[in-house]
Amino acid sequence: MTKLPLLLFFGCTLLLQPANAQHIRDSGFIKKSSTLVQRWELDEEHHKGLFLVTPYKPVFVTAGRYSNNPNVQPQSENPAYSLPFKVNFNHYEARFQFSFKTKITRNLFWGHGDIWVAYTQKAHWQVYNKALSRPFRELNYEPEVILNFATKYKVFGLDGRMLGITLNHQSNGRTLPLSRSWNRIVLHAGFEKKNWQVMLRPWLRLHDEEDENPLIADYVGRMETVVVYNMGRHQFSAVGTHSLKFKNGGRGSIQANWVFPVVNNFRMQLQFFNGYGETLQDYNHRQTTIGICVSLVDW
Repeated sequence: MTKLPLLLFFGCTLLLQPANAQHIRDSGFIKKSSTLVQRWELDEEHHKGLFLVTPYKPVFVTAGRYSNNPNVQPQSENPAYSLPFKVNFNHYEARFQFSFKTKITRNLFWGHGDIWVAYTQKAHWQVYNKALSRPFRELNYEPEVILNFATKYKVFGLDGRMLGITLNHQSNGRTLPLSRSWNRIVLHAGFEKKNWQVMLRPWLRLHDEEDENPLIADYVGRMETVVVYNMGRHQFSAVGTHSLKFKNGGRGSIQANWVFPVVNNFRMQLQFFNGYGETLQDYNHRQTTIGICVSLVDW
């Protein structure tokens, strides 16, 4: 498995500055950031400080996720990374994700650039599969180093708020034949207007000497688009990927989410996914899934 030294950067997140409870409520992980300017601290007013943990991608926990087509025999175009037998995975499993980021440097490049390190982990747990002793089917680890620039421009009526570039590593930490990983250079552009947010993320995959998943970009995609709409205490979002190969419509995925309030700060989320790459192990496996979960952090 090819590895990048991103964990060296990620180690910086452990050096958190002391903060009292009031400071955490006002500027830390607990307070919801509803705009890109707030979430990415794009001006002096919203700067929270270095080495302070803040939300990145959504954080959720679900005990009920259903797949119409579980991947019982993960395969790769590289025969060394193909499972030679089937595993009796259930259609139902638990799923959770946590994700955070921290700013480690600011005001680079004439005062416009910030460097962040981020980490996302996603888990799929066959908690109802007693016959297999309730294993974790897949864990995906995703550390990133992000260079982000605040911007001010308009395009198609949207306010361009940020541009940047990311060094991204994603792997599942498994051994042969289930090991999966890839490294990417990801560009991003963030836009917003009133209750709308749009993030565009095209990427270039970096070469691996021993390729565990040769055609992953043809299935998972070469670009991601995130669209978010906030309506009061409800949030609707869609995350789509595409291979950018348009023969026969191309491949990719779509995930639609609805976050809704239940009581006080308790919120739930309905998730729908269709396509390839819900996990790295499933990169070339198509399925439709639906689940309902507790939403701790949304977009």
